[in-house]
Formats: sequence, C-alpha cells, structure tokens
Amino acid sequence: MVEKISSADKPELEGGYQYHVRVKRGDLPEVVLLSGDPERVEKIVSLLDDGKIITKHRGLVVGKGFYKNKEVGAVCSGMGAPSTAIVVEELARVGVKTIIRVGSTGAIQPHINVGDIIIATGAVRLEGTSKQYIISEYPAISDFETTMRLINSAKKLGVRYYVGIVASTDSFYTGQGREGYNGYKQSWMKNLISDLSKANVLSFEMETSLLFVLGSLYKLKTGSVLAVFANRITNEFKTLGELEAIKVALEAVTS
Repeated sequence: MVEKISSADKPELEGGYQYHVRVKRGDLPEVVLLSGDPERVEKIVSLLDDGKIITKHRGLVVGKGFYKNKEVGAVCSGMGAPSTAIVVEELARVGVKTIIRVGSTGAIQPHINVGDIIIATGAVRLEGTSKQYIISEYPAISDFETTMRLINSAKKLGVRYYVGIVASTDSFYTGQGREGYNGYKQSWMKNLISDLSKANVLSFEMETSLLFVLGSLYKLKTGSVLAVFANRITNEFKTLGELEAIKVALEAVTS
C-alpha cells in the first residue's frame, strides 16, 4: 500500500499524522516522557491509569495515560541524537510542550553509585546532530522550572540523586572512551574520561544535549532524569535505578 504524504518538504501523512511517530495533533497531551528504550515506554505506561500503547512504528513506541489525574504521554526516541531529533521535531508539531528524557547513563565520577539518579542541568555537545541546528557555542541547558520539579520530586521520593552537567555522545563505544572492535582506539580517546571528569562532568549518555538545544530553539520545556547503569571509574555495570527515574519524572509532571 502506497502511503499518501503531503510533500517531500513536509512529510506528513494524510490526516496530519507524523511520518515517524504516527500521531497527529490531539493524540498526545502536552507533557511527554521520552525514553530511548521502547521497553521503558511500556514500563512507564504500565504505571499510568488507563495507560495504553497507541502506536508502534519503526521501533518508536507511543503511549499515554493518567498519573494522579494528569494526562502524560510516553514516547520512544530511539538511540542517539539523530533519532531523538526526528521524534522531538514531530512531537512539537503535534502540540507537545514539555519533554522530559527518562534515560540511562554511565557515571564518570567515582562517588556516583550504580543505581543513583542524575538530573541534568546542561550537557556537553559531543554529538553532531545539534550542530545541524545551531553553532557549537550555543549552550545545551535544561528548562529551569522543569529541572527544579525533578529535583523536588527526587527529594520527595527519597531517591539518591546528583545534579549537574552530562556529556552526550554519538558513539556508545569509542565516543565514550571504550575500545572499538578488535581493540580499535585513537589517542584522543585515552584521556576523554579523565578530562571530562576533571571538568566536573557527571556522566556519559547520548540524547540530552540534543533535547536541550531543541528545547531552547523551539521554546519547549525540557528536562532529563537518568538512571546510573554504569560507573566508568569503578568499572561497574548493573541496570539499576530505572524505576526510580521513571517515578521521579512522573512525580515532577504532577507537582
């Protein structure tokens, strides 16, 4: 079946459905939790009253429901900034006003434990997608009000959390100082973690800087709450803190 698309310049489907996320204006509330992992979207929806998945397309799962009587959306962004940019663009086009990333991260400070939570205030733009929008000197910073809501939510829930700058990369492996296939490595990778750690950067992840930049450009309220799955200094890796990060985000949008 050939899909009817408005134009190459404006690739919407008939009825105003967005080409990738397959929703139209009115399908989602103004507040959305954004996750790179489609399974995390389903976990978020499972915590909502009347929670339901409304569409799945190209791995981008979209759901919604109510938390404490407030309607909340949950959307998968895919992995990395390029996919996230597509999703954020399309969410903005259907009327979403607040986007909070609920993700995972790898700490690069020794005192941050696996299972802790990081609330990002800003991000080092080591990814390339945001540079397609604006010069590298433009800051990637969160919305102040949304960030304060996340902080207050973490305090309320008694979650151990840290607040500060993260680094967003395009590569999970070499871009975060890991060896590539067959031991591939270049000299600049050797000091990447220590240099960023000395600059008080808290962790690596892959989407926050893009989200913050688009938030500033498009006047969207953005935040980022991240479960620490790994610590690169202590070389630990456990998938802990995901549920706590979800709950912090949900409490923040209803506070």
